[in-house]
Amino acid sequence: MREAAEYLGLSPATLYVWRHRRQGPPSFRMGRSGRVMYRIETLDEWIREQEQADSRSNTSLNPVNAAPQHRAGYAAMA
Repeated sequence: MREAAEYLGLSPATLYVWRHRRQGPPSFRMGRSGRVMYRIETLDEWIREQEQADSRSNTSLNPVNAAPQHRAGYAAMA
């Protein structure tokens, strides 16, 4: 887990909390000790998903680029 946290630029504590809240990148347990493991490919995919979900990186999600919405029942003020 320490290596995955370093790879992501996070503290191990943050990654630990995310895992227990079922947030963050997918992980699995391996071996008798149940060591928590992360695949590098999965971490990279998770990073791409976070990037696409962020309106600062994905301009199609940026509310500034959206068409203005008009509320029904309000008259335009002149």
